[in-house]
Amino acid sequence: MADRREGPIRVALIGYGLAGAVFHGPLVSSTPGMALTTIVTSDPERRARASGNHPDAVVLTHVEALWERSAEHDLVVVATPNRFHVPLGLAALEAGLPVVIDKPMAATAEEGRRLRNAAAERDLFLTVFQNRRWDGDLLTVRRLIADEAFGPIVRFESRFERWRPAIREGAWRERGDPEEAGGLLFDLGSHLIDQAVGLFGPPLTVYAEVDRRRPGAEVDDDTFVALEHADGVRSHLWMSVLAAIRGPRMRVLGLRAAYEKYGLDGQEEALGEGSSPDDPAWGREPPDRWGRLSTGDDVRTVETEPGAYPEFHRRVVASLRDGEPPPVDPDEAIAVLEIIEAALESARTKSVIAVG
Repeated sequence: MADRREGPIRVALIGYGLAGAVFHGPLVSSTPGMALTTIVTSDPERRARASGNHPDAVVLTHVEALWERSAEHDLVVVATPNRFHVPLGLAALEAGLPVVIDKPMAATAEEGRRLRNAAAERDLFLTVFQNRRWDGDLLTVRRLIADEAFGPIVRFESRFERWRPAIREGAWRERGDPEEAGGLLFDLGSHLIDQAVGLFGPPLTVYAEVDRRRPGAEVDDDTFVALEHADGVRSHLWMSVLAAIRGPRMRVLGLRAAYEKYGLDGQEEALGEGSSPDDPAWGREPPDRWGRLSTGDDVRTVETEPGAYPEFHRRVVASLRDGEPPPVDPDEAIAVLEIIEAALESARTKSVIAVG
C-alpha cells in the first residue's frame, strides 16, 4: 500500500556484515527518498564501523530496542545471517513495518510462504534483495535477447566460481545446520537460479549435483544445477569455491550466434572499496572486460550494459510511495526456493525432478 507520509522513507537496517555494510548501507544512503536512520548490530567492531560510515544514524545493540521505536521508521531491511531472516521479518511485519529481506528469504519454501502470507494479511510491503538482477552482464544478455541476436537459444551457461580451498572456521555459511541455509546452493545458487528463471521462465525439470569436496566440509562447495525450460532452453549453472581457474561468467548459445563474457560484475567490488553509487560512471565496465558475440565467421566485442544495483532501492521507494510493484515479487523468491529444494532432492536421489 502506498505511503503518503511526507519526508524520506526512514530505514532501519538490521545487521552490519557484508550485506549491511557493503550493500544496503551505501545503497540506502545514496537513494533519493530514503534515509538510513537506524542500524542494529551487537558486534562492537561493527557498531564502531556503522557509526563511522553513517554518523547520522542511531546504532542500536539489540533488535528489541528497534521494535520499541517502530513508529519512528517506515521500512526494515533484514541483512542478517539466513537463519534470522524469517523471525526478524515476521517481527517487523508484526510491528507494522514494510520489509526488505536478503536472499534467500528463508531456508525453505514453506517458511517463505509464511513470510509472504504474513505480509499479505497485514497489507504490508515485502520484497527480497535479488540485486544481481541488475548485474551488467545479465542486462547485456537481456538486451541481446530483445534484439534477437541469438536466434533460437539452445543453452544458457552461468557461473559463480571462486578459489577458497580452505574452510573458513566460524563462518555461518560453512555450517551444516539446515536452518542456516548455508553452502553455495542457497548463497550463489539463489542468484543463478533467479537470473535463469527471469530470462527463460520457470523450469519443467531440475537436475543437480550438490557436492562437498573439501575435507571436513559441512555444506556444498562445488555444485551444478541444470534447468530445462518450457521453450527448450537448458540452463546450466555452476557454483564452486574450488576454481583456481575460472570459466566464463556467462555464455549463451543460439542457432544464429553465441555470447561469452568473463569476469564478475564490478559493483560489489566498487561498493566494498567505498565508491559511491552517485558516480555518473557507476556500473560501467572498461572495454577490456566486455564480452564478445560470435556468428562463427564474425566476432565482435559487445559493450556491457551499466550495472544498476541502485535500481532496486529506487523501486522500493516507488513501491512505498506510489504503489508500484515491488522490485522482486515474494512469489518469485519462493519459486527459487522451490527449485533449490528440487535440486537437493535431485542430488539425493540422483534423478531428474519434474517441477513444471
